[in-house]
Amino acid sequence: MSKIALRNFWFQFHKWIGLILAIVIIPISITGSALVWHDALDKALNPQRFAFTSSEAALPPSAYAAAAQAALAPGERIVSLRFAKDEPVMVAAAQPRKEGARGRPGRTVVYMDPGTARVLDKADGNAGLVRFMHGLHGSLLIPGIGRQIVGWIGVAMLISSISGLWLWWPTVGSWLKGLRWKRHRNFDTNLHHQMGFWIALPLFVLSLTGAWISFPAFFGKISGDVQQSRPGQPDRAAMMRAKPIEKPTTSLDQVVTASTALSPDRITSVNWPTDVKPEWSVSFNGKTVAVDDATGTAKLDKPRDTKETTARLMRRIHDGTGMGLFWQVVIFIGGILPAILAITGIIMWWRARTWRGDLARRQKAKAQAATA
Repeated sequence: MSKIALRNFWFQFHKWIGLILAIVIIPISITGSALVWHDALDKALNPQRFAFTSSEAALPPSAYAAAAQAALAPGERIVSLRFAKDEPVMVAAAQPRKEGARGRPGRTVVYMDPGTARVLDKADGNAGLVRFMHGLHGSLLIPGIGRQIVGWIGVAMLISSISGLWLWWPTVGSWLKGLRWKRHRNFDTNLHHQMGFWIALPLFVLSLTGAWISFPAFFGKISGDVQQSRPGQPDRAAMMRAKPIEKPTTSLDQVVTASTALSPDRITSVNWPTDVKPEWSVSFNGKTVAVDDATGTAKLDKPRDTKETTARLMRRIHDGTGMGLFWQVVIFIGGILPAILAITGIIMWWRARTWRGDLARRQKAKAQAATA
């Protein structure tokens, strides 16, 4: 294949990837850009949840559980209680499962003042703009196969970033010529070329990490990060479908007393027993205590493996967690520019289509005049 033919192949490939996927690339890119600032966005959209008097929990866990239960609807059962510094105390409750429903039951989240257990807000766990953006970015709001679809879009964007860089490279002369603004007479084309070059590497990284997150089993085999299930433990799918026990045998106060005897640190979360795993789980800054609901017996659980795996690193690179302000800004810009590239690409295609149509009509008219 000649260089011209190869370049034309990459041009057609790059063009049709952009045109076909533009309708999904734009929302995925923009929501990914916004979610870099997830916490700040959540505070801006829901200020009532952060209108607390004290940032430190001042009451026993049972006080927050009782306050939350009073605010819940009949049939809703508490699943977990979470404490975090400078955040409201959060109680998640499972909603009653509808007849014939499958998968994870819905969640209601109650937000409370850490100092007084006063209810600040109550919301559906899947409602709100931030949750909507998470769903749109991660699965296009398509149940079941949405995550895989987004993963393949990531693969397509990865290839697009490579082919775009190939097309940007000047065919004659130094590569520095490609950095000139006026390579074309149209503003949108120059904008497409310039932004495409500067975003190529970040877009490659974000597309690769996005695909990695969508296909953990495939990439896990490559990196050696395949997670092994713990002996005797139910699988993840069963745990997500589990329902909290309606009336636990061991009270929350008894659970706290038994668990703090083994770990006196500050409690960060409590998970209620379920029909799949009938034991309480209490976390203390890295340690976890399991309390059997039937007997009230407490034992230190096997510590989770917290070492940095390739999968965790890929997720942090993708969403910017713990990566510093510079990379977070890069991700933010890296979410906006692909959307602009998609729009300018559509404009360029439409102009070329119109130009070719006008040329064909002029040639046809000229041919008809010549034969008249």
